[in-house]
Amino acid sequence: MWIVRLALRRPYTFVVMALLIAVLGVVAIVTMTVDIFPAINIPVVTVIWNYSGLSPTEMQNRIVTVTERAFTTTVNGIEHIESVSLRGVAITRLYFHPNVPIEAAIAQVNAQAQQIVRVLPPGIFPPLIIQYNAASVPVLLASLSSDQLPEEQLNDLGNNFIRTQLVTIQGASVPVPYGGKLRVVNVDIDPDALYARGLSPQDVT
Repeated sequence: MWIVRLALRRPYTFVVMALLIAVLGVVAIVTMTVDIFPAINIPVVTVIWNYSGLSPTEMQNRIVTVTERAFTTTVNGIEHIESVSLRGVAITRLYFHPNVPIEAAIAQVNAQAQQIVRVLPPGIFPPLIIQYNAASVPVLLASLSSDQLPEEQLNDLGNNFIRTQLVTIQGASVPVPYGGKLRVVNVDIDPDALYARGLSPQDVT
């Protein structure tokens, strides 16, 4: 072949080219920036609905189906949609085509979500809209369980003791713990006793 004949006639030229490629490769490796979570443009938007009291089937029929139909007819550039229905929670992921501007897509999703709230079950709040990002993927998941402590106390430990120590770690982003039960204090007010003292329920602390 001609390249073999050229290499045999000019061996020093090919030796210099090989050395140059090796040197440039080493320089590129040394100067290459390294990031654990690089900025990756992934056109995925997550819509999270919360409505306590509904079963997964009711969340699917009354919320997920309505939102999926609305998004597919009004939001541009959707490739496909995936949804998960849990008790009181519905998660819808919108996957867009790679060339879709994600900022415009989020604006369309937000505008449509504000409109369809009117036809959803009464009292539901607008959804939480999150753009998927590689930096938002959790590095470590910690769970609390106990055979002796109740769920309320576990939730209190996670929120007020463990989380407050983890947030002091430099560079750590610690979200609010999920799950468990919140500690609730019920106060029974005697209206006659309040009236006798000229007080209202708002005065009781």
